[in-house]
Amino acid sequence: MPVPKKTWFAVLGSVATALTVFGLVFAATDPNPSGVAKDPLALNGYPPKTALLALTVTTDGGISIHATLDVNFTSNKVEAKFVVPLVLAGIPVDARLVGNEIYASTPNFTSTVGRQWVAMKDNFPPLYNYSLELVKPDIALISGFPSVIVTKNGYFVTHDFHRDNVAVSELGASPPTLPKVGSLDWSITTGKQGEVTASTLTVASRQSFTTVSVTVLSYNRPAHIVAPPSAQVKVEAPTFLRSLLGKGMFSVLIPANISSLGSTSLS
Repeated sequence: MPVPKKTWFAVLGSVATALTVFGLVFAATDPNPSGVAKDPLALNGYPPKTALLALTVTTDGGISIHATLDVNFTSNKVEAKFVVPLVLAGIPVDARLVGNEIYASTPNFTSTVGRQWVAMKDNFPPLYNYSLELVKPDIALISGFPSVIVTKNGYFVTHDFHRDNVAVSELGASPPTLPKVGSLDWSITTGKQGEVTASTLTVASRQSFTTVSVTVLSYNRPAHIVAPPSAQVKVEAPTFLRSLLGKGMFSVLIPANISSLGSTSLS
C-alpha cells in the first residue's frame, strides 16, 4: 500500500528532527563497564576518524526513537537508520548526510514521490569539529551551571550539570511556539584518557520534556557512506528541510540557544 503524502511528510520531518538533535550532544558508554584497566574507547590523544553511535530521543508523550549512526568525521558524512513510530506500526528510515545534502529513503517512497530517495540541501558545520571535542574536552571551562556533581566509578568520571530558568524551544512543534522557561540537565562522562565516553541531555518545561542520549559503540571502524545514485533521487528546494521541522511525528525540547552549550554562559 502506498504511503500517504501526509505520512511521508511526517517521516521526513522526523529525519530532519533527528539530524538536528544529533548536533546537540555526543555521548559514549562502555558497553561492558567492568572497570578493568583496559579502556576500549581510548583515543590516545587523536581525534577519531569515525564513530558508530546509538542515538535515543525520548519525549514525555511516550514516543521514543532509536537510531544507529555511522559517522565519518573526515569526509563529513553520516548515515542514520531508525524507525519512525506510527499508530500501529513503524516506518524504517535510511537517512544520509553527505556534504551539505540530506538524503532520506523509506519503503514505498518510489510509489509516493516517484523516487526512492528525497534530497534536501542545507548548511552544516564540519563534523571534524565534533571529533576534536571527543578526544579530551576541557570540562573545567563549562560554566553557567549553578549545580555540578562529580562522581567517580573506576576510571570513569561523570559530571552532572543542572540549571533552572533556561529558555527552551519546541523543535518540530506545529504551529511554532514561543520559547518557554525550563530546566537543563547535562551529564558528561569521560574515560581513562579523558575522552568522552557518555553524555545525556534532558530539557524540561512544565508541560513536557525531552531526553537525548548517544552511545558510542566503537571508534575508528570503517564507515563507508555514499550518496545514492542520482537517478534514484528527487531534489527538493533548500527551504523544504526547514519547513519539514513543523511536520514531524512529534516535537522535542531543546535549549533556545544551542550554541551556549559548553560555553561560558546559557541564555
